[in-house]
Amino acid sequence: MTDPVSLYPALAQVAPTLESLGQTVGPLTVPAGTVLFDENAPCRGFPLVLEGEVKVSRHSGDGRSLELYRVIPGELCLVSSACLFRSTPLSAQGITTRPTTLLLIPPPIFNQWIATPAFRDNVLGLFAERMADLTGLIDAVAFHKLDQRLAAALLGRGQDLALTHQTLADELGTVREIITRLLRRFEREGWVELSRERIHISNSAALRALASALTL
Repeated sequence: MTDPVSLYPALAQVAPTLESLGQTVGPLTVPAGTVLFDENAPCRGFPLVLEGEVKVSRHSGDGRSLELYRVIPGELCLVSSACLFRSTPLSAQGITTRPTTLLLIPPPIFNQWIATPAFRDNVLGLFAERMADLTGLIDAVAFHKLDQRLAAALLGRGQDLALTHQTLADELGTVREIITRLLRRFEREGWVELSRERIHISNSAALRALASALTL
């Protein structure tokens, strides 16, 4: 298992130390698709990802989903820290995208660690980075046309994509039916070929031209 301090150097300065906490904080290993935390639930602890990846998303009542960010080893979870700072329920869902190993720091320990300048600076630095990411996401959702965003999402994954329409809808924060309609339009234009859970890129130059409007 990866040494937690090598991923999170600020842990070398916190009290109580990670060693003194022993197995009360893990490590915990879970398979892909495990819901680590859910919207409106109390925060059970602060996750430190050692291996794998956690996708953090918001969900609407009509079944739509919008990915906010992902947490990989060495990174911190904004939603969890905000919940612990304010003692409020979680505002998003965290689900593993692959087998994941993590430590789960209990809320009272997290509150003690925040008193350590190095750890506090690490968490506050995370807020600044994640806010920049979320601002970019808001701009994309609010100001860019969905067909442009879909074209951009298809690029950079190779010519043959093993993706469902629902996966693309989740990534782009919309519903599957809209993605299906747009993909069929792309197919009529000769830009893609569609089959079950697979998309073949036939004309990447046309998709790139459409996606380039995002940066204009």
